Amino acid sequence: MIIKNYRDNKELRQSFNELARQTFDIDFEDWYQNGFWSDGYRPYSIVLNGKVAANVSVSHMNFIRHGQRKFYIQLGTVMTDKAYRNRGFIRQIMAEIEKDYRMRTDGVYLFANDSVLDFYPKFGFRKADEYQYSGKIIAETSSIPISDKERSFGKEPVIEQIPMRDKTAWTLLEQAVRRSVPQSAFEMTDNSGLIMFYVTKYMRENVFYHKELDAYVIAETENDRLLLHNIFAPHPVDIMQIVNDWGGNIRQVILGFTPQNHGALTLALRKEDDCTLFLKGSGFERFEMDRMMFPTLSHA
Repeated sequence: MIIKNYRDNKELRQSFNELARQTFDIDFEDWYQNGFWSDGYRPYSIVLNGKVAANVSVSHMNFIRHGQRKFYIQLGTVMTDKAYRNRGFIRQIMAEIEKDYRMRTDGVYLFANDSVLDFYPKFGFRKADEYQYSGKIIAETSSIPISDKERSFGKEPVIEQIPMRDKTAWTLLEQAVRRSVPQSAFEMTDNSGLIMFYVTKYMRENVFYHKELDAYVIAETENDRLLLHNIFAPHPVDIMQIVNDWGGNIRQVILGFTPQNHGALTLALRKEDDCTLFLKGSGFERFEMDRMMFPTLSHA
């Protein structure tokens, strides 16, 4: 029996979380309790004896691409309990999703690991490439994002770290996400819940605020590299101003999104271990031709 979109059913949600922990070491309960699990994330599960035996989740994904709105669905959290594998349950769920969303979307996509690369073409999906922008930076040293401890010594950087440790910080960021204008050529929109999934779980120390630009920035640093995941501001922002204001020893920036203006940035084929993009639908006809990538924080 396939049961859909049961987020408010405590027993099924707990079973779903238990299987997700066993399969991916991930749990969605805090996301639900914090109020960020919206109707746009819909598990499709085969339930046997009151327990989730297999699942494919549907995420409603609205994008703005070159000024035009697109509605896609992303498939994820594909999992089957070990006791029920090789019974065709995922095929049944995929068929149900196809029936529910046929002619309703501009396209369907998913990210698959290497063990199932031959599986999704059977449902009409094709492998696709993504392209990512990066660039070399000559950084200044005057505006290094600092921690609470450093701030106590009177330093006033242009970019300030905003730890995501409480609901006050979460609310301010969520409001900024909701009021932000597109900062990329392929922008996820109307999905603050997915952004909050990341920043309340795995990226609590990766949120920053640029005071002069009134812009929230989600980013990671590794040695001399800055991975810029996303920018949220109520007006268009110069990406390179943020990068140059970062300061410190940053010598390279890698964008987690497709910029509207790439300037001197370099474009290259994006490669990620054990992760292949599959696309389906007419809404992706120019995806590779336009050298796009799905924003790193849009992966569900």
